[in-house]
Amino acid sequence: MREYSIAAIPADGIGPEVIDAGTTVLASLEKRMGDIKFNIETFDWGSDYYKRHGVMMPADGLETLKRFDAIYFGAVGAPDVPDHITLWGLRLPICQGFDQYANVRPTKILPGIKSPLANVGPGDLDWVIIRENSEGEYSGHGGRAHRGLPEEVGTEVAIFTRVGVTRIMRYAFKMAQSRPRKFLTVVTKSNAQRHGMVMWDEIAEEVSAEFPDVTWDKMLVDAMTVRMTLNPKSLDTIVATNLHADILSDLAGALAGSLGVAPTANIDPQRRFPSMFEPIHGSAFDITGKGIANPVATFWTAAQMLDHLGEHEASERLMRAVELVTAAGILTPDVGGTSTTKDVTAAVVDAIHSSNV
Repeated sequence: MREYSIAAIPADGIGPEVIDAGTTVLASLEKRMGDIKFNIETFDWGSDYYKRHGVMMPADGLETLKRFDAIYFGAVGAPDVPDHITLWGLRLPICQGFDQYANVRPTKILPGIKSPLANVGPGDLDWVIIRENSEGEYSGHGGRAHRGLPEEVGTEVAIFTRVGVTRIMRYAFKMAQSRPRKFLTVVTKSNAQRHGMVMWDEIAEEVSAEFPDVTWDKMLVDAMTVRMTLNPKSLDTIVATNLHADILSDLAGALAGSLGVAPTANIDPQRRFPSMFEPIHGSAFDITGKGIANPVATFWTAAQMLDHLGEHEASERLMRAVELVTAAGILTPDVGGTSTTKDVTAAVVDAIHSSNV
């Protein structure tokens, strides 16, 4: 019996709803596989915790999480708590504190889900976006001076280090190398950002020499949005900075049908610390409590977690079940269906236990 300790942090908005669905599916995989066990401990950190304690998580939060094999995260953000407090109080301290420098966001059109792009269906859009997750535009450096005065100044400093850029480029080239097309697109903005982004380009060129079997090209971030929408088949693996990949991966999720199906893995490739797995969609307070949140992104995120833990058979079984359910038209409203979160979850559980999955 292989046992894994999972820290579940449902946090805000629809986070508790989708993490509950995710843990239900993990329990069904446990039963179906028979030789794995997930010991899940849930933490009540988030905006409600902040309202009670003045912090998003305890001071020893990272120390508490260190003993887990993985972190299963819901969403962060609340309408009555400033976004910079929720993000910098919980999610980013975990990502940065555990040096989860590779943010991995696969995107494809699932069977039964319609893309807003004309004449594009399953197989036509199948990408993995690699986001640098530790520095760049979200490094947290900068400040404000002369607050409230006419000459007030706010600075936000993007930091690019040779270590940080080299390791994410190497990770992206390895990811491209592992995929059938062996093709990588490096996103940049070096025409306007002439220091950090020029270094980004130079390091991409240097690292490419280590991967002669990988074909790669370079794309300015604004032109990349055009290419993603007009020529999705021309892309496969993509690497971009913290900010650029954040924006592009949201676009990718929308092009695949909904952010409700888009997963994320925050990876420490050296496995010094637990990695964190979360859906992209955010807290979505407009649908919180309505029972219609799409759990597919959370299921796909769980599949990424299983892969990271080495449970590839369980991961594949979960994704086959998800695709059977979406192909059968059991869909939440964000992707044109009428099913509830519980409907989709129950259908995936049934598919996991069926003999043909």
